[in-house]
Amino acid sequence: MPPLLLFDLDNTLIDRNLAFRGWAQRFLHNWALPVEDLGWLSTLDCGGYFPRESLMRATVARYGLRVSLEALLRDYADTMIELISCPEPHREALRRARDAGWTLGIVSNGQTEPQQAKIERTGLAGLVDGWVISEEAACEKPDPRIFRLAADRCGLPTRATTADGSWTSSTWMVGDHAPADIAGAAVAGLRSVWLDHGRPWPELGYRPTLTAGGLPEAVTEVLSAPLHA
Repeated sequence: MPPLLLFDLDNTLIDRNLAFRGWAQRFLHNWALPVEDLGWLSTLDCGGYFPRESLMRATVARYGLRVSLEALLRDYADTMIELISCPEPHREALRRARDAGWTLGIVSNGQTEPQQAKIERTGLAGLVDGWVISEEAACEKPDPRIFRLAADRCGLPTRATTADGSWTSSTWMVGDHAPADIAGAAVAGLRSVWLDHGRPWPELGYRPTLTAGGLPEAVTEVLSAPLHA
């Protein structure tokens, strides 16, 4: 059974926070608002974990804007897709893993349409073997079902056991969000790499197998680790 390397999407494969800052800068410019409020918007965004509708409502209230919530949400969605990108070092890391014989997949929480658009626009669709998005899957990280579904979509026989064990023994999850990516890997029986992005580890009840500063380093660490747990 080939080894499987699963990745989170936002702030793992792609720099979602950079795209958000680009949207926020455009928003402030277009509405002639203080550029210093970029920090306020970025803080409220919480790295994408604050609901979009709530963020827009808070923004409209702060500035007293005469605009519909729907218009702001459409502008946000369109701009984020326009600005999102996958850095070339990340692409190269995926190619290295593929050349080393790994099957590659994406496991993303979020709404199907924007996450699918990100995967396609950045060219990731051609660099991985499959993906799963929580809305269309009707389950989300850390639910272990979503990791099994990702493995199924990548072509692994998850119901079979080989001489080396089940599919989980040679599967890794790489992500930046501890409660979703690393806790999810733990309950699914997978090894994991946490992308710390300069942050200290925030949890007490579980830990990642490995920690890395960025995605290329994470892939290097996985390729250097024993193939089976």
